[in-house]
Amino acid sequence: MAELIRDGESLILKLSTAEKLEGVHGDIRVPMSAVSSVTVLDDVIHAVRGIKMPGARIPGVFAMGTFRSGSGTTFAIVHHQNKRGIKVNLADARFTALIIGVDDPEGVIARLGL
Repeated sequence: MAELIRDGESLILKLSTAEKLEGVHGDIRVPMSAVSSVTVLDDVIHAVRGIKMPGARIPGVFAMGTFRSGSGTTFAIVHHQNKRGIKVNLADARFTALIIGVDDPEGVIARLGL
């Protein structure tokens, strides 16, 4: 399962081997200074919008990879069992947002000090 980790002044989205294959991407590291806001998502799968380029997706079921829309480029890792999640909005980074399905978004946000 994907995991958000804070390493000094960096935020890392650590992916499992399967997620790297499905999302066609490796771990993502962004400076904490790029984090503009963090939001808890109660319906995480429907927060993933845009055209998948590249990755894997069944709409309403799971989404893994890069998604492009008019509002920017999002990287998402949402498994079929994820009901809730986190959206990390980014500024001056490769992605405009990271969307991650997690069981306890409030706990993850508190643990990371976001």
